[in-house]
Amino acid sequence: MAERNFAADTPELREKWGNFAWDETRAKAAADILTRYPAGRQASASIPFLDLAQRQVGEMTGTQGWLPIPVMEFVARELDMPPVRVMEVASFYTMFNLVPVGKFHVQVCGTTPCMLRGSDDVLSACYKRGLKKGHTTADGLFTLTEVECLGACTNAPMVQINDDNYEDLTESSMKAILDALAMGQTPKPGPQVARQTSCPEGGPTTLKKMAERNYDYRGQQ
Repeated sequence: MAERNFAADTPELREKWGNFAWDETRAKAAADILTRYPAGRQASASIPFLDLAQRQVGEMTGTQGWLPIPVMEFVARELDMPPVRVMEVASFYTMFNLVPVGKFHVQVCGTTPCMLRGSDDVLSACYKRGLKKGHTTADGLFTLTEVECLGACTNAPMVQINDDNYEDLTESSMKAILDALAMGQTPKPGPQVARQTSCPEGGPTTLKKMAERNYDYRGQQ
């Protein structure tokens, strides 16, 4: 797991992000989010507000987005919270990027199921394309992070790239995904083998007739 540190609070950072404010779309979304919480409980909106802010920064920078300290301070003001409370939330959840990332944030799961099923091969495909853990490529396209379980163990090995999961990977299929993204294409998310979501490879092994029609097994022993 990469270290979780905030970007340095420099004058340059303040100059660039000190006047951050919601754009029209996020302002409407933020107002709607606040209606979901009782008066005095607006701190509960810190996670969705941080997500909104990160996505807006992403659009502004052409990346997946991240959370500069002045942006987190803006969220704190919007929710009438001490900035440190917002920073605690942002630093706890790895869905929030604390430093700049590339256009595509490649998060490779290295936990036991993925490791046993070939996550080292997935990382090898990343390395061969010039990706390095904890760094962004010189062209600004890819940031590589090794993460803990992303909850798709049945389809290991897998990666999350921005909002999409890519599963049942091999070195060659991971290479194809990276190549497609680099060429501006949109590779198909989900399993990269002949499998429907988390069904067994090759099709069902039990209740096979249910795959053909809504078959009624009741009464059978």
